[in-house]
Amino acid sequence: MFPRLLRSTVRFNSTLRGVPTAVFTKNAPAPVGPYSQAVRANGFLYVSGQLPLTSTGTLLTPSNSTTEEQTSQILANLSAILTEANTSPERVVKVNIFVKDIENDFAKINKIYGQYFAKGTLPARSVVEVSKLPLGASIELECVACVKE
Repeated sequence: MFPRLLRSTVRFNSTLRGVPTAVFTKNAPAPVGPYSQAVRANGFLYVSGQLPLTSTGTLLTPSNSTTEEQTSQILANLSAILTEANTSPERVVKVNIFVKDIENDFAKINKIYGQYFAKGTLPARSVVEVSKLPLGASIELECVACVKE
């Protein structure tokens, strides 16, 4: 049985088309490490984790902004990347959110998130509390969206 499964997997993989392509926009913060803002591949856009950074690189933190402002900044970054890739929030299929304080921030994040993803089918989503995030951020969001090839 396993060899049959293996053959079908190989056949499926051989039908994949296109070469992964990096997406970059100056309207969102530059990556803080060796990765792309997003990668387009096989009809999907994989958006790297977005922190509450302005396009000029200023980090919004609990000491200089509210959770709602941080979430709005992240979603503004996401919008810029989606627009650059010629897609939109309505085409997002999966979101992962990482948060340092889920007890105090979950409802605040949900409020802004619900306004952003108000049209179309709501994406599948996970929210996970973590002990640390890059640059000392409190929230990070990544997603996968459908794109037209």
